[in-house]
Order: sequence, then structure tokens, then C-alpha cells
Amino acid sequence: MKAAIASLIAFVALPLMAGDIHGKVAAHGVRNSADAIVYVDKIAGKTFPPPAAHAKIDQKNMQFTPKVLAVVTGTTVEFLNSDAVLHNVFSPDACADKFNLGTWPQGQSKSFTFKKECFASLLCKVHSEMEGYVAALPTPYFAVTAADGSYDIKDVPDGTYTVKVWHPKLKAATKSVTVKGATEADFQIAK
Repeated sequence: MKAAIASLIAFVALPLMAGDIHGKVAAHGVRNSADAIVYVDKIAGKTFPPPAAHAKIDQKNMQFTPKVLAVVTGTTVEFLNSDAVLHNVFSPDACADKFNLGTWPQGQSKSFTFKKECFASLLCKVHSEMEGYVAALPTPYFAVTAADGSYDIKDVPDGTYTVKVWHPKLKAATKSVTVKGATEADFQIAK
């Protein structure tokens, strides 16, 4: 009896198995397959707290860097100005409360907390050519694709999930993916 109880305790104490979701996103109609976000959608009964550390986007060489940033909903994002000119950060999107952080000089930063699930466009009132994106997502299981379309989402618990792909210029894609260890899932997206 004691051996059975000890085995049960050892089994319960084991962490859930986790794997990864990796693959490629073929993005048709754009220069390359970078900047797509592959993510696990909402998981019933699960919520995920945002990290204590702030995410960061730099404004450098008249660009938002990174151009596409994925975060867990509730994450605060700091916007640094590394250029020798004034920059402004705002979003016209309702899901981001149509925020406008004003204008600030080189070396300073301002922040905004993305409280709702959202795909927010980032713009600069001073430089209309600047454009970036923040995706506030329901789970911490996400990755942004490289130029060749490759991605790797780490530490996903084994199970079946709805996996989605979002891209700033292309139509979204969705599929059911069953994770058991290392799991491959490829996607195709287009205009």
C-alpha cells in the first residue's frame, strides 16, 4: 500500500510533458515570410499573467524595432527613442484604447500596457512612414517568423490546441494542432 501511495505521489509531482510547435509559414504576396505571428489561441479554463519585465520596442533609424512584437495580454511595452529626432507613438485601434503617448526626444522612453487581446498598429505622427505592430495574445505560446518563414514555439504542454497565424498584410490562418513532444505545423497565408 505504501509503495502504491509513493508511486502516486511521484506521478502527481511530475510536471506536465511539454514540447514545441515548429514549422514554416509560407507568405504569398509579400517580399518574404517574416513578421507573421504564430500563436496558440485561448485555452479553456486557463489564464496567463503578464511578465513583470516590460517588453521593448526601439525607434531607431526611423523604424520601429522590432517591427512586429508579440506579448501576453496585460504586458507593458516600453517605447524608446534612439533617434536624434523627436518621435511619437500612437495607435488608432480601439482594442488598444486609441492611445497616444505624445512626442519625446532621443534617449527617453514612454510605455503603454496592452490590457486587451489586440493586434494594434503603431504609428508616429511626426514620421508618417513609420509603422509597427503589437499583438497582445491570450497565451504565452507564440513566435514571430523569420524571413524564411520558420518559427519555433517552446514549452507548449502536450494537448490539442487551435493555432493561428496573423500577419500585418495577409489573411489569417487557423488549424488544430496536437502537441506531443516536438510537433511540426506548416501554414500558408496570402492576400
